[in-house]
Amino acid sequence: QVQLVESGGGLVQAGGSLRLSCAASGRTFSSAAMGWFRQAPGKEREFVAAINWSGGTTYYADSVKGRFTISRDNAKNTVYLQMNSLKPEDTAAYHCAAKWGLLSNKVDYNYWGQGTQVTVSS
Repeated sequence: QVQLVESGGGLVQAGGSLRLSCAASGRTFSSAAMGWFRQAPGKEREFVAAINWSGGTTYYADSVKGRFTISRDNAKNTVYLQMNSLKPEDTAAYHCAAKWGLLSNKVDYNYWGQGTQVTVSS
């Protein structure tokens, strides 16, 4: 079993920044591909960013490219999402996810966190 706990969400004005964290426990984190997804009310869960086990490969949705940065610290079993230049359309619950397989932008991860809410006001 793997436990994923997100933190760092909150209310921010448009143009502001937030840094999300996802702490993992239970299985060898350093070998997992990690992803961030988001889900707004009434919408499907959508891919935001992903990072491979070493941090050497990252992958972003076009809507966040150039504004968001995913990173990881395997010594701390934590993955981060730095979000800059936030827009109202970024408002959603943000979930981290883990898989032991190929890096993916699909909702095919094995383990999911409960999510942290990000609200961007205009």
